[in-house]
Amino acid sequence: MFRRSLLLTGLLACIATSQNCPAQTPEDKTTDRRPNIVFIFCDDLTCQAISAYGENRHLLETPNIDRLAAQGARFDRCLVTNSICGPSRATILTGKYSHRNGFYNNSNCTFDGSQTTFPKLLRAAGYQTAMIGKWHLVSDPTGFDYWHILPGQGLYYNPPMIRNGEKVKLEGYTTDLVSDLSIDWLKQRDRSKPFLLMSQHKAPHREWAPALRHLGWDNDRVYPEPPTLFDDFAGRSRAVADHDMGIDRTFTDLDAKLRPAPNMTEQQLQQWNAYYEPRNQKFRTANPQGRDLVRWRYNRYMHDYLACVKAVDENVGRLMQALEEDGSASNTLVVFSSDQGFFLGEHGWFDKRWIFEESLRTPLMVRWPGVVKPGTVQKEIVSLVDFAQTFLQVAGIEQPADMQGRSLLPILQGHTPADWRTSLYYHYYEFPVPHRVRPHTGVITDRYKLVHYYKPDIDEWELLDRQTNPEETRNYYNDPAYADVVKELQAELQRLREQVGDTAETPRSAYGNQPFEGEPVKDGKKPNSEKKRAKQN
Repeated sequence: MFRRSLLLTGLLACIATSQNCPAQTPEDKTTDRRPNIVFIFCDDLTCQAISAYGENRHLLETPNIDRLAAQGARFDRCLVTNSICGPSRATILTGKYSHRNGFYNNSNCTFDGSQTTFPKLLRAAGYQTAMIGKWHLVSDPTGFDYWHILPGQGLYYNPPMIRNGEKVKLEGYTTDLVSDLSIDWLKQRDRSKPFLLMSQHKAPHREWAPALRHLGWDNDRVYPEPPTLFDDFAGRSRAVADHDMGIDRTFTDLDAKLRPAPNMTEQQLQQWNAYYEPRNQKFRTANPQGRDLVRWRYNRYMHDYLACVKAVDENVGRLMQALEEDGSASNTLVVFSSDQGFFLGEHGWFDKRWIFEESLRTPLMVRWPGVVKPGTVQKEIVSLVDFAQTFLQVAGIEQPADMQGRSLLPILQGHTPADWRTSLYYHYYEFPVPHRVRPHTGVITDRYKLVHYYKPDIDEWELLDRQTNPEETRNYYNDPAYADVVKELQAELQRLREQVGDTAETPRSAYGNQPFEGEPVKDGKKPNSEKKRAKQN
């Protein structure tokens, strides 16, 4: 009340003297004026769900995330090198591809915490470092003064967490709790040091459990369908058709909210059931089949996934407000991104993994007052492998020679290097669980993608042309008109493989930490190990 009275007195004085008053913010008393870094990271957040990216279905308004783009830069071609959660996080920490950092998949890999990571280098250079939220790398975090993480995938409600090695349990909605903990840390940090804060959300990862306040947020909207919702994969590689991630075939009762999200309190469950049960009963009575069932699932999926994104957007706003109130916003680089994109019904899919655009492209917004020009839109091909070197250069720290990306700082300053990349190498490994997405390598340019689905059980190529077929539903590999393009891209793929040192097309079995030798599912039943690991993905 006393502080509010002082602000009101000051405002009245300004009005009385007809003067322009500066914004009332706390003084930043940090003695080391190197820029702070706030890294807000999501799991499975796709560009289609962010209004700043202009999705033609107009799925959701995200004003707080959009504000980051308006106040800084939006990157339109931020691509991942291995579209899956844990490997993307390992790539960000190390600045290295999966084959170099050792974290290939979510099924059986454990991150080697003894590796050099950018948080370790920042900490050694005098930064205070914190990691809060979803970690998803099995081993404990290293290189942080403070860490408070979700074990494994984490839960949406009342999550068990680990705080600097101690198991704790919190009550509430996880997206809100991650921001609560992040804001609390900001308030209690050592203000004599610059800081790195990694605030990492579980949302909007499967099973897309909304906050109770967002149940019914869309008023039972019937969502526009993507043109490829019923993709039949005609003329495509066997790898594309033989998947297990379709809304038509892989959608569980938990995904569809025919079962409630786990770990809710009795009161939370009552609110949940009050919304879902009348709608579920209507569904059971109607008993839709075929395409009608797919459409019902698609609309339920959109309600739930986008509700999770709404909570993220609200909490981005909360954290940005906390930075303003803290007095550190003007000297803080804010980076907002996700571990990869996600399919929102395109090709009839949810999930990620593929080299296709919705999975490959991830959001990236960067705000840095006085450095990044507000409203900038960047078209360059950038990647998660660039983040570590960017953070290090921003902090004035030498970048290790074995990191494999490039700092984005010149681009952020408006000076894209003349030799900036025009292609990117991609390698996905995990097979056969949880979604039967074949291992594949590929090269991506602004227009084309050349993809190789490789042995042990398949050896097929696809050429995608985003200019003539933006939905990526046609394979031009055997089209004589593209013969020269194929030849050029195969040479480029080989060049990139040699450049990054990934010379062997070797899948990593989801059953063991060794090359995949072929482990078929018998009698249509998944081994217990497969069932267990599928839960982790």
